[in-house]
Amino acid sequence: MANTSDISRGMIINLDGGLYTVVEFGENKTARAAAKVWAKLKGVDSNKTIEKTWNSGDTIFPVRVEKRNYQFLYKDDTGYSFMDNTTFEQMTLQENVIDAPQYLKEGGEVGILINTETDEVLGAELPDKIELQVTYTEPGLKGDTATRTLKPATLETGASIGVPLFINEGELIRINTKTGEYVERAKS
Repeated sequence: MANTSDISRGMIINLDGGLYTVVEFGENKTARAAAKVWAKLKGVDSNKTIEKTWNSGDTIFPVRVEKRNYQFLYKDDTGYSFMDNTTFEQMTLQENVIDAPQYLKEGGEVGILINTETDEVLGAELPDKIELQVTYTEPGLKGDTATRTLKPATLETGASIGVPLFINEGELIRINTKTGEYVERAKS
């Protein structure tokens, strides 16, 4: 058993029979009343987002989750196929349980979250930052780096993001998979 002081970002908890990931949390203290702990939660099995408030010290029910490394193989009509890097077992997941599927690249590493109590697959997470090649964008302008203006670019996975004006076709760039934003040029 755990209580509200154990809440952390990314923790998966069982709340009213559903599994939720903690996206944000904080504590509200007032002079007259007891402290309250609030959390913004995202459904693991559904994409709904809720906010929940507890009294400080209330019991919560965290779910023990193991993260295993898998390699993305391919996508077809049945879903996204992954292979365990140690046992070479394959599994297929649907798009709704994958975090940022638009950035999946064949051969890319993915962390599969598995509930250790039931061996149920909860989802798949890409690394926070990945490197992808720009397959199409308008030509870059030399010397135009002072502004924060962005132009559209298509990546090797087919996803589109905004990149700075100096980025050209064929360049490797680093992307934040959580926000979908350009981070920097990748060092070749």
